[in-house]
Amino acid sequence: MAACETSGEDGNSEANGAGCGPAGPPGDRNGVTSTAEPEGSDSLKAFGEVVKAFRKRARLTQEQFAPQVRYSVPTVASIEQGRRFPPAAFVDRAEEVLDAFGALRGAARHLSRRPGLASWFRQWAQLEAESVNLYTYECRLIPGLLQTEAYARTLFSERLPPLGDDQIEAMLSARTERQRLLRERPNTAFSFIVEEHVLQRGMGASPELLPHVLELAGLRNIEIQVMPRTRVIHAGIDGPIRLLETPDNKWYGYCEGQESGRFVSDPKVVSMLQMRYARMRSQALSLEESLSLLRRMRGAT
Repeated sequence: MAACETSGEDGNSEANGAGCGPAGPPGDRNGVTSTAEPEGSDSLKAFGEVVKAFRKRARLTQEQFAPQVRYSVPTVASIEQGRRFPPAAFVDRAEEVLDAFGALRGAARHLSRRPGLASWFRQWAQLEAESVNLYTYECRLIPGLLQTEAYARTLFSERLPPLGDDQIEAMLSARTERQRLLRERPNTAFSFIVEEHVLQRGMGASPELLPHVLELAGLRNIEIQVMPRTRVIHAGIDGPIRLLETPDNKWYGYCEGQESGRFVSDPKVVSMLQMRYARMRSQALSLEESLSLLRRMRGAT
């Protein structure tokens, strides 16, 4: 894997689906690819049926099977229904627990399609689903994991080139599935830093946005800080940052621009992004001050 792998699809991933977008052929030297239809989920459904068949053969319910593979019951159900891409750890543990003769690992190798997710975003999305820490700074729009359906639908509907109804629904479905992480992974620490002007703009697209964000901020594993407009210069001035820590304590980063996305694995670059994010945490409003500002903004609507 290259230290910094650059690839693109059709605009920035949060605006166009946080990776929820049409998949296309490999990008050119600038990391820009052409668009195609959103990918289907037939292979995911087939994999889910295989898991279910082996689970039933082992005489296990989902409730009995889930703790053995160290995933929640809702996650197991999503995988069996073909709605969630199975993490590598799930495949390995399920193979062991169910004594599946290598069938699950073999089937997983053919999972090349994921509904509503752009091909260049899948690597990050898979790591995101297993992360123990996930940090997000946004200066352009509400982060995908915090968006309401109305906000996301507005983004997709206003996108250029225009999308068809089926494409929009596929992207909304993929975004909703990603958002389940916030509640299904209570042991994952989520940190968000969002610019104040982004929140003010977001209220226009989705009046229920602030109540939704405040509700999420009430969860023990979610921290939301606001970067105030009065902070003219700060450590994130170069653009959005995403960082995550895997279960084996490796850190990765992801950055994106207008027509490209960059997966970052070089420890030196990741360390630099961590340094910037840590500084931003001190430059943004504190958790209490951020919640107070959000409540005042909600009351003003």
